[in-house]
Amino acid sequence: MTAERPPWDPAQALSGARYSAVELSAEGDRVFVLDQRELPAREMYVTLESATEVAAAIKAMVVRGAPAIGITAAYGLAVAAHTLSSESPTSYLAAMRAAGNLLATARPTAVNLAWAVSRMLKLVERHATLSGKERAAEVAELARTIHREDVAACRAMGKAGADRIPDGATILTHCNAGALATGGYGTALGVIRAAAEQGKKIRVLADETRPYLQGARLTAWELHEDNIHVEVITDGMAAFFLRRGEVNAIVVGADRIVRSGDVANKIGTYGLACLAKHHGVPFYVAAPWSTVDLATPYGDAIPIEERSRDEVARIGGALLLPEGVPARHPAFDVTPASLVTAIFTERGEHDPAYLASVT
Repeated sequence: MTAERPPWDPAQALSGARYSAVELSAEGDRVFVLDQRELPAREMYVTLESATEVAAAIKAMVVRGAPAIGITAAYGLAVAAHTLSSESPTSYLAAMRAAGNLLATARPTAVNLAWAVSRMLKLVERHATLSGKERAAEVAELARTIHREDVAACRAMGKAGADRIPDGATILTHCNAGALATGGYGTALGVIRAAAEQGKKIRVLADETRPYLQGARLTAWELHEDNIHVEVITDGMAAFFLRRGEVNAIVVGADRIVRSGDVANKIGTYGLACLAKHHGVPFYVAAPWSTVDLATPYGDAIPIEERSRDEVARIGGALLLPEGVPARHPAFDVTPASLVTAIFTERGEHDPAYLASVT
């Protein structure tokens, strides 16, 4: 089911904004997501009523962004717990584990997804013997807690990053790492929002972010909604503006940050980091601590999702490639820690080389 108005009470939205990437119904039986494939042309909301529907929405990028899909998966498990409230503990556990596996494997690169599912399932295992109503209530409350924590984390990392942004700066960003990609406020866009809230006069260059155009469709939409000056550039223009000295900082989000400080983010990020290094421009990464994967030693060990040819070959209904010509679409690339100036999380600012020592 789709709707043009948010299906939740705006006063109850955990995002703290007029819009939310995802919210859970008051009853805990439905997940509401803003269909990001429709933006900026239409603001459409989709209602999901099972873990299977939630997993399909994550895979199809109805909802996207590492923190947002982690929250969405948590809400998917809350819906599953509600549906399974009449099941015995044994049946409940088996079904919840299956739902968790389905959700955790919907997209492989973003570590927040597996992190959120694992955190939810630990509660499920502990509380399986409670009554069905109690189980559903506790699972829903933990999912909402994960959402609240993410918004708070975004605001904290935004403040840490904004302190590094000079007044009058032009910031280049890539993909969408805003409220749409998180529980609310944003990671990279959280830094930008916090700088604006400090009264700094800033402007933003948003890479369009081929092939899925998250920068053009989503980042520009968010910043325009907030009256923050934004201009969209094609990905191939970034070097031009850096060489002219028009960029003072690059700020991006992340889908996974590993023990070495290497960062996986939307394809095209690594190239920007190389350009930043060459031109002496600081390259910052903002992400919640749930994105940090200390169990993975180096960036080369991060699984890189390969998506379909059609996302490269088509924009909307328009065919860009000749029929029969293949296309490659690695959705992410990995930026070595040596190219990252600093990482901002809710725990503060970090030197990528010493990330593993952060407590």
